[in-house]
Amino acid sequence: MRIERVSDSQFTIFLTFDDLIDRGFTKEDLWHDATNVRNLFSDMMYEASTELGFELEGVLLVQVHLMQAQGMHVIVTQKIENTSWEEDFIEMKVTLDESKEMIFSFKEFEDIIQVSSYLSVINMDGGQVYYMNNRYYMLLNEDELTPKNKENIIAVMSEFSSPSIITSHRLKEYGKVIMQENAVNQIMKIFYD
Repeated sequence: MRIERVSDSQFTIFLTFDDLIDRGFTKEDLWHDATNVRNLFSDMMYEASTELGFELEGVLLVQVHLMQAQGMHVIVTQKIENTSWEEDFIEMKVTLDESKEMIFSFKEFEDIIQVSSYLSVINMDGGQVYYMNNRYYMLLNEDELTPKNKENIIAVMSEFSSPSIITSHRLKEYGKVIMQENAVNQIMKIFYD
């Protein structure tokens, strides 16, 4: 679990799917087991508050974004409201959504060239490539993924890259576009033909 303070009233938590499994959860549990999910989020909030020296009080707005291959990105915003409740009372309002895209982070462009040859073999020729903060990112959109090839793509990508917690919105806003579409196909033509 990785925790980062964003401001005086906001912090983020990133858990990989392995972190969730270590805590006794699967991705499906997050949608169906409300009581245990509430306990998971409570535990995470207290771990984060201890690590960051962040005092939890009032209303916590918890936005949970499930990412296909990466894990779970949680954004917690604290709203201090003047209430007549007990000081120790904390209310969590949780929203849960799931991203249908996958984003992977690479140290070198050479790694993207290598992974493209393997992706091409499993009939994946799409993708977008971005550069931001001295790293390369490959974004695979939902329409490029099928249930059949998704697991194979994750397996191949895990050999050359790491899952990214950066959202596609952030990449598109702040990253430099290297290849706008059909990145694997373009790389195969440029480097392997």
